[in-house]
Amino acid sequence: MTVLDRTALSGARLVLPGGVVDGDRLTVEGTRIAGLGGETRPGDLDLTGHTVVPGFVDLHVHGGGGASYTSGIAEEALLAARTHLEHGTTTTVASTVTGEIDDLTRQAAVLSELVEDATLAGIHFEGPFISHNRCGAHRPDLLRDPDPALVRKLVDAARGHAKMVTLAPELPGGLDSVRMLADLGIIAAVGHTDSDYTTTLEAIDAGATVATHLFNAMPGIAHRAPGPIVALLEDERVTVELINDGVHLHPSVLDLAYGTAGPNRVALITDAMGAAGMGDGLYPLGPLQVRVENGVAMLPDGSSIAGSTLTLDRVFQRSLLVHGLTLAQTVESLCATPARLLGLTDSIGSLETGKLADLVVVDSDSYDLVAVMRHGRWAVGGDSFPTVTSA
Repeated sequence: MTVLDRTALSGARLVLPGGVVDGDRLTVEGTRIAGLGGETRPGDLDLTGHTVVPGFVDLHVHGGGGASYTSGIAEEALLAARTHLEHGTTTTVASTVTGEIDDLTRQAAVLSELVEDATLAGIHFEGPFISHNRCGAHRPDLLRDPDPALVRKLVDAARGHAKMVTLAPELPGGLDSVRMLADLGIIAAVGHTDSDYTTTLEAIDAGATVATHLFNAMPGIAHRAPGPIVALLEDERVTVELINDGVHLHPSVLDLAYGTAGPNRVALITDAMGAAGMGDGLYPLGPLQVRVENGVAMLPDGSSIAGSTLTLDRVFQRSLLVHGLTLAQTVESLCATPARLLGLTDSIGSLETGKLADLVVVDSDSYDLVAVMRHGRWAVGGDSFPTVTSA
């Protein structure tokens, strides 16, 4: 990756917090955005015909590039992070899956080192504190009730880098664990749950603020039993994760959820496993094997979807071209909303002076990814832009 002491991007469409601006200029110094606007100068990179958006933020991802964050091997985690970076994800929260508690603590130790060197932004424990009835691609024999002491053991293993814990609040200890996580400043997420409407509301009142991949691995909506989905959608304190791959959710269901919650309460995620960025085949997901056929990850017996093969550049493109979202809406759900959840709005999530120079450049017509910059360094494609020769 090329280090940029100072450079300027000119002629691009910029998606800014205040709106979309065409033909504007963005200056980078070191790792930060140094300025927005101004006249084009010789030596600027000419990005005419391109759109610049903030780097994408993924709250929920298990792996990619054939590698998994659950392996407990630093080199695999680095490969997974690099794969998603090449597809525009400049901020990654690494997600685990259900395993033996001791295995999860060892994984947390490895991932914590990668948080400390700024490769990752934190750790998300998905399981083992989830419902047997809604476990999906998690081994049922390894599930545990969310006893607060056990939840705290995992959190402590992350050395201050645990960002989110997904649990089923109806299980013994569930609500107490939600309260504990909230007190610790860690996101308590409701997911893989068989909870009813009332218990879900109690979890929200106790401090739960995220719905893990809404609709998936939870009861559906019934007219006399609204279940967790309605409780999570209707409460403005809750941010809902949505997987926009055309497999996990019917497009009309995603549109309904998006229209109800709005971009400031939707975090578009990948929930990707190791096959992201790869081809079909067999891949590990924690202690399980997953079969990928035609880009769809399933348990070999066909009983459950097992994560996705998504990358966030595809989510970005689908949101605009399939669902008709605006650039501003899409950027909010891919960047600003997850950045706010992580408490990182001072440094990421929008194109503003002083924030980290985390940028994604796409073609303004097709929305295909062209280049990615992270912390002021080109990770993909930056050398392909021509230089302005005259003002």
